[in-house]
Amino acid sequence: MPGSRTWSGGGRLLGAALAGLVVPVAGLAALAEGPPQEVAAIEPAPLGGRFILAAHDGRTVTDEDFRGRHLLVFFGYTHCPDVCPTSLQTVAHVLELLGPAADRVQPVFITVDPARDTSKVLAAFVNHFDARIIGLTGSEPMIDRVAKGFRVKYQKSEPSKDGFYSVDHTAALFHVGPAGQSIGRFNYEVPAEEIAAALRAAIAVE
Repeated sequence: MPGSRTWSGGGRLLGAALAGLVVPVAGLAALAEGPPQEVAAIEPAPLGGRFILAAHDGRTVTDEDFRGRHLLVFFGYTHCPDVCPTSLQTVAHVLELLGPAADRVQPVFITVDPARDTSKVLAAFVNHFDARIIGLTGSEPMIDRVAKGFRVKYQKSEPSKDGFYSVDHTAALFHVGPAGQSIGRFNYEVPAEEIAAALRAAIAVE
């Protein structure tokens, strides 16, 4: 079975790019008479934006359903031969290392192959690693929208004669905070111990 190429780049996350953004005062305003006007800060948009997706257990979920918990988000697909299984094994190990603190963390696996990854297929896949992982699927436009919100790249390969295809995709775990803000990103092969330590530190300062 052919492997999948992965991308671990992609620049800064959307949430980090928007955090602290301030509306500039127009040049002419500086010449206007009277006291300077206050400039309001724009609240950073939640990482990934607004979305409605189908969970592997049949529920319909939105971005709001995940507020209040730390998220570990991974984009992949169930037919992935190596990177995705390895990454979910890492996630399962992170939860084990966190112990009781894992109750504050929600791992999320978002498919980039919704044509094959139905809720039923996702359920069998994520439960193989840890029952606490939520698998999400949805329409191709919605998946594309969420991926762009995380600045995740993915591309389907040309199908083989038997119809099989792979999907090249960004291989990274995204740490999203309780308010939907970007906290960090862990590239592929970052050890579970390092990820667990970062999550534990973020939870401790709340």
